[in-house]
Formats: sequence, structure tokens, C-alpha cells
Amino acid sequence: MRAPAPPDFAAVRLLVAGDAMLDRYWSGDAGRISPEAPVPVVDVRGEELRAGGAANVAANAAALGAAAVLLAPVGADAAGRELARLLRRHRVAPRLLATPGRATAVKLRVVSQRQQLLRLDFGDRGPVRPGPLRTAFRRALARFDAAVLSDYGHGALADPQPLIRLARDAGKPVFVDPKRPDFAAYAGADAVTPNRRELEAAAGRPLALEDIPAAAARLCRRHRLGALLVTLGEHGMLLQRGRRTDRLECAARDVFDVTGAGDTVIAAYACARAAGSEPVAAMRLANLAAGRAVGKFGTATVTPAELAAALAADAPRETGAVTRPALRRLVREARARGETVVLTNGCFDLLHAGHLQLLEQAAALGDRLIVALNTDPSVRRLKGPGRPAQPLADRRRLLAGLACVDWVVAFGEDTPAKLIEELLPDVLVKGADYAAAEVAGAAAVRRAGGRVALLPLAEGRSTSA
Repeated sequence: MRAPAPPDFAAVRLLVAGDAMLDRYWSGDAGRISPEAPVPVVDVRGEELRAGGAANVAANAAALGAAAVLLAPVGADAAGRELARLLRRHRVAPRLLATPGRATAVKLRVVSQRQQLLRLDFGDRGPVRPGPLRTAFRRALARFDAAVLSDYGHGALADPQPLIRLARDAGKPVFVDPKRPDFAAYAGADAVTPNRRELEAAAGRPLALEDIPAAAARLCRRHRLGALLVTLGEHGMLLQRGRRTDRLECAARDVFDVTGAGDTVIAAYACARAAGSEPVAAMRLANLAAGRAVGKFGTATVTPAELAAALAADAPRETGAVTRPALRRLVREARARGETVVLTNGCFDLLHAGHLQLLEQAAALGDRLIVALNTDPSVRRLKGPGRPAQPLADRRRLLAGLACVDWVVAFGEDTPAKLIEELLPDVLVKGADYAAAEVAGAAAVRRAGGRVALLPLAEGRSTSA
């Protein structure tokens, strides 16, 4: 089994725009009750400052290794200057738009024994004049791979549609963390990342778990959203793309503080998509990153090392030659982890360097590689009475021993079309000697939202000759 690893985020350039705030924590002992009112008295011993809102999204992206820039209106005040200094320490390039007459948003949390006792909010929440942010966004966009709009309802994104249209016109994916109940404001976004409460507000009613996919699908259709990535607390995550629903169990082992978890989710998802991950694999990374973040106190970030450790801990243990019923279960479990499943097929009678090249390239397209292997009678029908040169047991053992192969399954039909329709892999791979229309199972994979990849063959390597 291959050791799992997160994508290389170092080449990702992420533009974040929206409502930024300064998170201030006062901490101390609360061993007394006030004689003036039935409230605890906190002897403040320390203060900590953290980036909040859109600033936390950018900080999370930078912590993963991406180059992040933040565009956000702030006040021309001490809190705005402190936020800029904090962002630089997080290796985020702050492009903060000082707005005269406006106060930077500050959330002050009073904490004792690492538990919040009180939160005080400061700053303006009214709409911001959109021109400066829109101009800065348009000028910066060409230098970035993707954009994130972080809407906390503080006025920076009073009308996000012009920014979404700018990103779409520039061919840049745009991801939105929503706040308002009317998702028409986010129409055309590549993905919107509500929590359950925000999804219910958009749907206009409370939703049972089993009703969420249909409600999410309706919102996607109504507002032309590429996807809805819904965080469901202890119930994990759900990714809705059109009629396709993918689910994940909750990745958090110990939940300490959910503050800023949505910032981690959208930062990890956007970075993963910008790095080339398929949507389900990006959801898995976002789920694992959020699971690490909620185990920390306050607004927190996750490093690539922490994400790699979470991937390793979450990796499946069962590999090798499997039966078809077992493989169906393994694929369901892989999808629940957000993994991308790749399938290729063939006789693989005399294993050679050309086969190995194709298998390694196929494995690089996803997280799990299935090799569907013709049985001996099937090979004879395809290649004649003298084949296979090696029996199924030997061919299966050789393929299962390759580091790039996760599961090997045999099929007795002339083509793997029925098996492919059962499994519906995310990526179906064949050699470039096939035309796309000739690939068995290709139509079923495409209907399910997957894709077909035709890979180049190694010259001069063929057992048929």
C-alpha cells in the first residue's frame, strides 16, 4: 500500500477576500463570584491575538504551504494594524483596505481553564463601499489559481456577485463560505461550504439527515452551484454535485473547540482543488484538516505534517487480491474517506515495463488503484488457445505485489463493463491505443460524474507481438 500524502500546496496561489477580524483572547483564573452580580470574576493573566474570519482562511491556506493574499476592508485603527502584523507572521500577504470612519471587527473572548466564559464583539457590520475591494480583486486575480470569498456578514461582501463573475470570466475557480440565507448571492460559484444550520436557512426549513442531499441538489440547480460541501458536525461531511452525493464520516477524534473550523474547511478544500485534487479527495482533506483544527483551542491552523499524519491514520489496511463483493465494500469505504478510486483492466499476461508505466501513471490519478484482471477462459477467448502464458493465480499475485496497485479483482466476462457499472470508479484508465468510444464502461462512468483517461503506451513493449 502506498503511503498517503497530501498534495503539494507549495505551488498553489490563493486569493482570499471578505470579512477579516482580529480575535483577541483574555485568559486567567475564575475562582471567585462577583459580589455585584452572579458572574465569575476572571483575574486576567494573559492576552493572545489570532487572525479571524477571512484572515483565518488565509492563515490556514498559508499554514498548508500555499501562497495566500488577503483582501479585506478594515478600519484605519490599531486593530487593523495589529491584524496586518499578525498576517505577516502567518506568511500571508495582507492587502487590507483601510476605510476611514470604520472600526476593524474585533472578537474578544474571555477564557478560563481554556473554556470561553464570554465573547464581546466590536466593530462595524454595515455594508462597505464595494468599489475598492472590487478593483483590488480584479487587479490581483490574474496572479492566482483560485479565489475564496469568506462572508461573515460584516459588510465586505454585501454583493459578492461581481467578484464571482470576475473570477468566472478569468477562468478561476471561486469558493464561498456563506453567511446569508439566500444563496442567490453566490450563484455561479464552484463550491459553497455551509454548515447544517446555514444549509437549513437556505432551504427555508429544518432538514433531517436523509433530506439534506435532495435539498442541497435543489440549491445547486437553482443557483448554478458547482457543488455544496456541507459540514454536519458529528455526522461528518456531505458533498453534493448535481444529483451525485458523497459522504464522509466525521474525522475529529476529540473536539475541543469548533471556533474557525469552517475557515479550515474552505481553505483546505480550495487549496486541494487548486492543487489538482478531485472534489471528493479535496473533501476528504478538508474533513481531516478540520478534524485536527477542532482538537485545538480557538481559531487554529493545520500544517502539512499534521495533515499527512491524519491521512496515514485514516488510510485503509486491506489491499491485494479481493473478491467482487469485498471490492464493492472497499470502494464504499474509500469513498466514505473521500478517496478517488481509479480502475484499469487487462490481461496482464506477461508483466513488462509498459504495463508498469501504465499502472504507475494510473495510480497517480487518484488515491486507490483497482486492476480488473481477465480470468484464464476470458483471456483464451480474447487472445487464442495458447494464452494466457501465466495462470490467473500467478498474474493476480504479481499485480497485487506492485506498490502502485491497491486491489486486484478477476472478471470472467469478455469486457469489464458489468464490473465497472457496479463500482463506478472516479477515473477509468485505458491505454491510448483505445479510442474513448471503445472503452468498456466509459459511458456509465461519465454518467456518474467520473472521467476516462487514455494514457500513453511505452513504445516497443507488447506481449501481443
